[in-house]
Amino acid sequence: MTIRTIGIIGGGQLGRMLAMAAARLNFRTVILEPQTDCPAAQVANQQIVAAYDDPAALTQMADLCDVITYEFENVPVAAAEYLQRSLPVYPPAKALDVAQDRLTEKRFLNSCGIETAKFHPVDNQVDLEKALADFGGQGVLKTRRLGYDGKGQRVFRTAQDDAAGTYEAFGSVPLILESLVSFEREVSIIAARAADGTIACYDPAENVHRDGILHTSTLPARLSDRAADMAREAAERLLAALDYVGVIGMEFFLMADNELIANEIAPRVHNSGHWTEAACVVSQFEQHIRAVTGLALGSPARHSDCVMTNLIGDDILDLPTWLSRKDVLAHLYGKTEARPGRKMGHVTQLIGSKTSS
Repeated sequence: MTIRTIGIIGGGQLGRMLAMAAARLNFRTVILEPQTDCPAAQVANQQIVAAYDDPAALTQMADLCDVITYEFENVPVAAAEYLQRSLPVYPPAKALDVAQDRLTEKRFLNSCGIETAKFHPVDNQVDLEKALADFGGQGVLKTRRLGYDGKGQRVFRTAQDDAAGTYEAFGSVPLILESLVSFEREVSIIAARAADGTIACYDPAENVHRDGILHTSTLPARLSDRAADMAREAAERLLAALDYVGVIGMEFFLMADNELIANEIAPRVHNSGHWTEAACVVSQFEQHIRAVTGLALGSPARHSDCVMTNLIGDDILDLPTWLSRKDVLAHLYGKTEARPGRKMGHVTQLIGSKTSS
């Protein structure tokens, strides 16, 4: 089948950058997004304004497009499964199903031989108290679904932290308690897999978060060659187990002994891979478009060291200073209102030719 039109579920900045990459390769894009004038629709060929699970909208999308992808992991699994009946959906619905539930995600990673923090499912207050007791009163309590950028979480640091009423305070929804991990730094890897099984991995990035939101990604990351290889091997195992097509992001904790513990996965292009548009010939966005349309994957090689910085909220006011520098690529997301915690764009500063990681 000749692919001409790509459907993208979700209209945020990741959809926007995917649509831009698709246009460079002469593909048309159709966005499914309930918000009008969303970032992606500003650069796409067409927008279907409807809920992500609207049956009529999904049917229209299937009629208009040759392949479907998505820009965020909370796309209704049923919608992806519905679309899969009539045309390819990449990444597959199974990847959504795994990534949308933190308990399912942790268990799946472990089944692939990928180590994670220890964890307990929490379905009531008694479960929480037992889980905290097992972890010595410490742990990170998270909603199993829909949490992102640090939302839907509470950290218990000592046995003296009062847990009374916590399950109810979280809305009495399914939770997971993860053991606290004493790590050196956070790293991530962006990897892509084509339908024929070919895999391409970008260099791992070192990440710094502020208030639960990614602040910077730095290349090269401070980790050993062995740890970098471990990240690549984990990504390859995960991609193969999911029969994945497209780009995925994997986040890890780097431990003092140079071992890696997987934190979470994102079945899509990832914020910590934005640096690839400045420091690689083929960005993560083009790589994803190549994968889902059946084109050959491009080289993930990095030609420069760099630091990607998110512009969050009023950080956008610093744009003139960033643009005064000769070594900075800026990318804004088409959002008119800066709000606390809102990602307005990012900048990537090149800091010299590539050095070994």
